[in-house]
Amino acid sequence: MLVSMKAILDDANRNYYGVMAMNSINIEMARAGIMAAEEEHSPIIMQFGPGQMKNHAHAEEMLPVIKELASRVHVPVALNLDHGSDFHTIADCINRGFTNVMYDGSSLPYEENVKRTAIITALAHGMGCSVEGELGHVGQADQEDDADTDLYTDPGLAMDFVEKTGIDALAVAIGTAHGAYPKGKIPKLDFERLHLLKETLHIPLVLHGGSGSGEENLRKAVAGGINKINVCTDAFEAGKTAMLKEIGKNPEIDYMHLCMAAEAGIKQFVKDYMKVIGSSGRYIYGAAKQAGNE
Repeated sequence: MLVSMKAILDDANRNYYGVMAMNSINIEMARAGIMAAEEEHSPIIMQFGPGQMKNHAHAEEMLPVIKELASRVHVPVALNLDHGSDFHTIADCINRGFTNVMYDGSSLPYEENVKRTAIITALAHGMGCSVEGELGHVGQADQEDDADTDLYTDPGLAMDFVEKTGIDALAVAIGTAHGAYPKGKIPKLDFERLHLLKETLHIPLVLHGGSGSGEENLRKAVAGGINKINVCTDAFEAGKTAMLKEIGKNPEIDYMHLCMAAEAGIKQFVKDYMKVIGSSGRYIYGAAKQAGNE
């Protein structure tokens, strides 16, 4: 059930829950995420960025895989281009059938970010594809950008940005960063800023750098209005940990069984994450409840 990311996030926005957007660079990750979503009766967003597509997650190979897997399940699945910046790459992804593209102009001067984001939105909407923009700048954890308040999203400017670009979701900078934080560190999020952004914009908000943010921060972020949470580093780590555990038990293990172990580890990680952010049980009748809100 491959759908627009807008359809997924509009429901999350109305009902105050989060949806996991997992960078998935091979069939094992895609299958782990989508089958976890089916078992949890949860929506999910599959995504990868231009660098990942160049190195390993080739769009011409991954898109048919994700379409096939999505056709087997009874929950909504979206396919997102993460952190797109090059016009031709973004247009190619829209043409291939991505159901959302993120245009990241956060490092550009404000007016140029507005101009380019509006162009991408007009292009994508004409093809039934939704768009995520970014205002403020979510930097790198190893450079301690999470603590640089100069990079945080300004609520007043965000309203102008949304109105001028027509985007469907906005990635905001409130204290997270991409990559792995120094050992033992949990970022401090600006929840007051988040509440003001939600009250001002009333659209789906996106948290980049969800890895390593801690369960308490994630729950509070969702309660404050975050609807999409990007996860890459923690998902990669879940697969790596599962593989290393199997090697430790059996150094002679073959490659196929390592791949199977990684997939199982990522699948369990995704299911646990969905419970934390409140998306479990959203797409089923009967007595099932949203685990994150119980």
